[in-house]
Amino acid sequence: MDKALYIGMSGAKQNMLSQRAHANNLANVSTTGFKADFAQARSMPVFGEHHPTRAYAMAERPGTDLSAGALMDTGRKLDVAVEGDGWLAVQNQQGEEVFTRSGSMQIDVNGLMRLSSGEMVMGNGGPVALPPFDNVQIGADGTISVVPVGGPPDQLVEVDRLKLVNPPRDALEKGADGFIRRKADQALDGPEPPDATMRVASGFLESSNVNAVEEMISNLQLSRQYEMQVKIMTTANENAEASARLLQNL
Repeated sequence: MDKALYIGMSGAKQNMLSQRAHANNLANVSTTGFKADFAQARSMPVFGEHHPTRAYAMAERPGTDLSAGALMDTGRKLDVAVEGDGWLAVQNQQGEEVFTRSGSMQIDVNGLMRLSSGEMVMGNGGPVALPPFDNVQIGADGTISVVPVGGPPDQLVEVDRLKLVNPPRDALEKGADGFIRRKADQALDGPEPPDATMRVASGFLESSNVNAVEEMISNLQLSRQYEMQVKIMTTANENAEASARLLQNL
């Protein structure tokens, strides 16, 4: 059998994997705080008891675009957008501290502050818990203040402060759950220390940093490449059938 068949097959498979990454980016073009994944392919020579004359394709995700998205004015008091570099620390369902730029928050029946997706928002002393209140404000430094139930409107009581962190970008990676965390070889012994210099914009959310046009063009290019790989497979099969007919006629 012509080994070109395997080259076409590996290329088609890796094109599909790359398309999946770009399709996921495109599907999250309106997801608050979403960070786009990069995708690339490289050749992988085949070594063994033969000459390395063949090279297969391999798609991979070399990293994530951590650049900031645009700020969207919502006017909602529990919406915050991180200004500049840095992240909002939250606790996922497994109890792990992870980072996000999605600042759409809400208060549950127990007074705990959570993301709209359910993760608990971390303060400098643990998960943020608010007492019953008539009004809430989040300052530029992440300070959370409330007007207690029945209190005068101008009586703001400081309750906690959002935990804002700014670890080095090269120490971060995005997990399958979409949250950012430290790489295993860059993990700290304890929780990430807060950065007191960071600022947030209350009443704003950060949009996704996905460029919809670029993602659509990339998907079209990958579709054409996939068609080319399938054509290679078809040609290899036709060549094999022609060779078999020639041998039958000898």
